[in-house]
Amino acid sequence: MEYRKYFGEIVGTFALVFCGTGAIIINQESGGAITHLGIAITFGLIVASMIFALGDVSGAHLNPAVTLSFAVKQRFPWKSVVPYIIAQGAGAFIASVALKILFPDNETLGATLPAGSQAQSFILEVILTMILVMVIFNVTTGAKEKGLTAAIAIGGVVGLEALFAGPICGASMNPIRSISPAVVSGHVESLWIYIVAPIIGALLGVFTHHILYPKSNVSTN
Repeated sequence: MEYRKYFGEIVGTFALVFCGTGAIIINQESGGAITHLGIAITFGLIVASMIFALGDVSGAHLNPAVTLSFAVKQRFPWKSVVPYIIAQGAGAFIASVALKILFPDNETLGATLPAGSQAQSFILEVILTMILVMVIFNVTTGAKEKGLTAAIAIGGVVGLEALFAGPICGASMNPIRSISPAVVSGHVESLWIYIVAPIIGALLGVFTHHILYPKSNVSTN
């Protein structure tokens, strides 16, 4: 049933934003108790956990750029792209509103903001998302991220990229992960980077994977 897939994306994206940006907020509120390493690990582990929990239900996309890349790759039906993105947005905004209620004095709510120049963060986000999408295509079945291999590989690359690039660009790789805390906190000044760059990166990931694996399976299941 289609509603189970959409509900799965709501739940999974809620968990991603609540735990991931929640770790950033709690690190700020606690004077650095979690640390940057802990934040990167949190993002990687919550992605891996949601793949285990929801891979068989919705495919655990949790990311509009990933959903779009699956559709471009012809592994996912175009008719389901908009409903998936709406579901992801609902989950993300519920999480950010919940965190706003829990931490009303936090200024940014875990929003991704460039530490350097906007161009620097833009290029980083493009490259990070391209790498993520290439990894996803190599460990997924059709449009479903599921199983031990997918959880470890995808969660691992998310944690890795957050670990080394997070201090500069935030390592979003996910438009909705950036949109919801930015809108709820009111810090939308650099939001365009985290919408445009991951989409470009995802499309580059599709192109690169196609060049490397021209006979990769095509599926809309």
